[in-house]
Amino acid sequence: MSKSFQPTRLVGAIAIAMGCSPVIFAEDTTTTTQLDPIVVTASKSAEKASEVPARISVISKEEIEKNPILNLSDVLQKDPSIYIKQSGGVGQLTDLSLRGGQTGSTLLLKNGARLNTQNGLGPVSPEFINLSDVDQIEILKGPASVQYGSDAISGVVQLISNNPTKSGASLTGVYGENRTYKTLVNADYVDDSGFYASIGGQRMETDGTSIINIQDKSEKAAFDQKGYNAKIGYSNDVINTSLAIDQNQGTNNYTTNYSTNNAKRNFENRLVNWLASYKASSDLVLNARYSHYLDKIEQVIYQSHFNTTSDEGDINAKWNFVPNQNILGGVTYNRSKYDASSSPEAVRDISSTGYYLQHQYNDNGIHTQVGVRVEDNDWFGTHTVGQAAIRYQISPLTSIYTNIGTAFKAPTLEHLYGSYGYDFYSNPDLKPEESKSYEIGIDQKFNYGLSAYLSGYYTDVKNLISYGAINGRTTYINLNKADMKGGEIGLKWSKDNIFVNAEYAYVEARDKDKDIDVPYRPRQTYTLTAGYDDGIYGVNASLVSRSKANAQNIENSVKVPGYATVDLNAFWNMNPNIKLFTNIQNIGDVRYNTAYNAQSSFSPEYWYINGGRQASVGVTFRY
Repeated sequence: MSKSFQPTRLVGAIAIAMGCSPVIFAEDTTTTTQLDPIVVTASKSAEKASEVPARISVISKEEIEKNPILNLSDVLQKDPSIYIKQSGGVGQLTDLSLRGGQTGSTLLLKNGARLNTQNGLGPVSPEFINLSDVDQIEILKGPASVQYGSDAISGVVQLISNNPTKSGASLTGVYGENRTYKTLVNADYVDDSGFYASIGGQRMETDGTSIINIQDKSEKAAFDQKGYNAKIGYSNDVINTSLAIDQNQGTNNYTTNYSTNNAKRNFENRLVNWLASYKASSDLVLNARYSHYLDKIEQVIYQSHFNTTSDEGDINAKWNFVPNQNILGGVTYNRSKYDASSSPEAVRDISSTGYYLQHQYNDNGIHTQVGVRVEDNDWFGTHTVGQAAIRYQISPLTSIYTNIGTAFKAPTLEHLYGSYGYDFYSNPDLKPEESKSYEIGIDQKFNYGLSAYLSGYYTDVKNLISYGAINGRTTYINLNKADMKGGEIGLKWSKDNIFVNAEYAYVEARDKDKDIDVPYRPRQTYTLTAGYDDGIYGVNASLVSRSKANAQNIENSVKVPGYATVDLNAFWNMNPNIKLFTNIQNIGDVRYNTAYNAQSSFSPEYWYINGGRQASVGVTFRY
């Protein structure tokens, strides 16, 4: 894009295109919102979302594909129970909070493989995770430590990649403001014997935007990344096995002197995931998984690095011992290594073994899930967690549920022994978090395509890992006690090709010792999406609005201001082989503060800010 190009012209052209795209050919497409999607996260087994005795939401493939520029952190913000703390615009570091919990208290999975790392700089890094091969995102809210062990205090976010069902290929190109380019290519092969293969690649470059409020707008932080994914597998009525690799790497610019963004941070993540399932009989299924996950971050200017690897194996058996009941039993072993320039030792490692047992009953409108897990961590000892949940279909249109669970989370090795830099330090005296959670909810269907839900929850956490000052140094600390209480309410309506989704979430995350809100936990979030989608063309608008929050773990804290943004999306399937689409993220170009940096001997007072508006256009070719 030349310097004389005016971004507002692109926005205007997109707005016109949204209003006057003609229709020529029809195409068979999947509806944007599945009424009752199949999910696997809650019990490690396929089941209808409406039968899960917990609150679970699903982001569909159609929603993910609306804007290929978005990364995982962008997509997740559409769920009102999730808050993303941003340290700038695209490609900058983020923290993820689900229902008021810490970043590391939400477990991130991809096809069952754990993506949380021992790097406290970002135990979950959604800003660096590409979604080009993801078909569904499941957000399980509430404790899930029985199934997954440590880190699942607040819930689980799982990325699902389905096996290809037919041979074909696709090519997508996107161009947008701030010299943003993205290209995606994919090819699938499926034959009648049960063998299948898939391969894809993607590349994105952008000049980015300014990232702190005391910078000139022309001082931008560039971001580029590229990656590939490949998968081979075989499936029949008895055996289902696959081997997949996903690799993503790139560079984002950031600031070290508050006026320029010329420091570089290199990142790389790679997942190798082997899955196998064997149907030993009509009532017994054996499952196995091995995953290897690599996560590397290098800060070039400091010649520092934060590298983690994780090797995990899981073996389980599901036995349907009577027609409406099953038992799932298994064992998981995980060994993680951490190598950081800031650590006193070159490499540290930690291992953990979990033994779990789960029972389910499904009959006459009653769905129960009861389980226990014993986790043996070689640094922090043995922890036992449990869960009991039930959903009852009290009428054809009404169901209620309740869920009680305990969980624990061990500090990461970066929390214990790493260091962010000159003014942020690790704390080797941290203790594991332990929690108890209680939840109730109701789902109601009405006539005329209208449905609603309501949930309320309370989570009590001991030794919550937060941050504060010890002897004048900023570090991680254990809050003696903290609790998160809140709820969600949603209203969904669809008729013919028109849909409206309105959701509201409230969370009060409190440091019980200081009787103050935990930082970066806005109490209220509203989301609203409305649109039209007939499979040939569609248009929708989405609103996200959040209230203010504390920026510090002190009384009379500086406040993170609330904000509201609106996104617009539109597409047109010209024919079965060509799709045109356009997006305007944050159409009002709302600039708001996201993260606070207090004045110190090393830096002035400043705020990280969001990236503002991002308009783009794109085309997909399919064969």
